[in-house]
Amino acid sequence: GLVIDGRTLNIIFQGGLEEKLLELTLHCRSVLCCRATPLQKSMVVKLVRRQLKAMTLSIGDGANDVSMIQAADVGIGISGQEGMQAVMASDFAISRFKHLKKLLLVHGHWCYARLAKMVIYFFYKNVCYVNLLFWYQFFCGFSGSTMIDYWQMIFFNLFFTSVPPLLFGALDKDVSAETLLRLPELYKSGQ
Repeated sequence: GLVIDGRTLNIIFQGGLEEKLLELTLHCRSVLCCRATPLQKSMVVKLVRRQLKAMTLSIGDGANDVSMIQAADVGIGISGQEGMQAVMASDFAISRFKHLKKLLLVHGHWCYARLAKMVIYFFYKNVCYVNLLFWYQFFCGFSGSTMIDYWQMIFFNLFFTSVPPLLFGALDKDVSAETLLRLPELYKSGQ
């Protein structure tokens, strides 16, 4: 592991040693930045996003973490004694740090699975719809007429095919929450 304080981060950013820091951190399992200013926190997140092209997640519980949360791809705010500024600036809010495991491993896996199924659903739904209109043009001699009334074309996406995404979003759980918490390696299968 690597522990860096705010003064060391200041020297690194002012001296142009960001690449050296990234080379060092790639050999560590975990990196902890302590006693850092809000600007330094956001600069570390931006450095990782820019240089490593990695998806970043920031977790904070106070007003000093807002810039770091906003600089990350995904921000998680923990409501606590330091106020609600981090929660209001975040993408997800949890009440305690212990809920982070369930948020990432359970709801993150379910989100991956649901999004993958929805992409396939929308792709095939639109392929069927466009093929219907395309092949009808052969039948009508490419006159540009439509076989479906204008209102039915609007209602097709608005009402007729809106139920499956709602059901998938509310009910689809490919693996139970207990199994996902017991086997954290299942999170990678969704990716």
